[in-house]
Amino acid sequence: MSALKEAARTAVDRHADDLVALSEHLHADPETAWEEHRAAARVPELLDRAGFGVTASYLGLDTAFHASFGSGPTRIALCAEYDALPGLGHACGHNLIAASSVGAALGLAAVADDAGLTVEVYGTPAEEGGGGKIELLDRGAFAGVDLAMMAHPAPVDVAEARPFAVSHSKVAYTGKSAHAAAYPEAGINAADAFTVAQVAIGLLRQQLPASARVHGVVTHAGDAPNAIPERSSGRWYVRAETLAELAELEPRVMRAFEAGALATGCDLEIEPESKPYAEFRADEKALAHYRSNAVTLGRAFAPPGQAARMNRASTDMGNVSQVVPAIHPYIGIGSLPATNHQHEFAAYCVGSTAQRALLDAATALAWTGVDRCRPAEETST
Repeated sequence: MSALKEAARTAVDRHADDLVALSEHLHADPETAWEEHRAAARVPELLDRAGFGVTASYLGLDTAFHASFGSGPTRIALCAEYDALPGLGHACGHNLIAASSVGAALGLAAVADDAGLTVEVYGTPAEEGGGGKIELLDRGAFAGVDLAMMAHPAPVDVAEARPFAVSHSKVAYTGKSAHAAAYPEAGINAADAFTVAQVAIGLLRQQLPASARVHGVVTHAGDAPNAIPERSSGRWYVRAETLAELAELEPRVMRAFEAGALATGCDLEIEPESKPYAEFRADEKALAHYRSNAVTLGRAFAPPGQAARMNRASTDMGNVSQVVPAIHPYIGIGSLPATNHQHEFAAYCVGSTAQRALLDAATALAWTGVDRCRPAEETST
């Protein structure tokens, strides 16, 4: 193992207790998209103490931050996610993402001068539907970065991200209230509009590509059983293999919502929650380095199959990968049969197995950053 990698690993191990404490603190105090004020303050504390220059409210986003160390020609960026899921807490393990990215940055900072690195950490809010990384990209973030990385918890280890492109929409119908027994004919039922739309979407699925996904929730559909619902609302996702395929598919789904309005006489409003998330474009050289580094640490990658399907989940890191070289591997936390977005998975995101995954992810990412800035003949471990 090279001296640079050994020094990076030593730095990660030296901060292990603090990294675990950070992960557990985030896990115990979940905050949802765009509301991560405590997390955005807590995550960069270790970086600040290690000499990173930290910018809060980065590029005008209250719950984003940027931290930087070193002045070398190779710029390595680590992405820290820390938003939680409504009702489920950290059931996607963003507490581990934040801590492992901080750990990787600390490992790289220890060798930044010798390796010719500038190490950056981007605190990226609102991955769960809000498109925080897209907002940052639109404001100039990531420009000139040589490699952007993060590691995402999953039931098992998978190196390559293959997420769907996805759009996120808020859907609302407005009708007219009336007494449901005495004057039902005077009402326009906004809850029924969603029923029509969901039936139409269910029938549409027969004609959709096998890889397409259409799913959502009705978040409000009335207030009293004896009053015709005058307002209903929901959140809907449409997923496809690529942004190009999504652009063809999404209008067909939107027509199902239009059908609900037409059938009931309601007014329809559809508002995007963010710009669409893109498919992921992996940097193959960096991905090969990560695979090798993870195996050196004793990680084993799962074969294709149901347990490994988390690599198909959508992420705004896909948009970053369209602009700069990037990787987004998945680090296993041994949770099976529990999988992401379940209460049981959230429980696995703390504890001894999660701690090992956190430190392995931090080290493997740091080593991959070292590999990125060194000549090919020096990258063997």
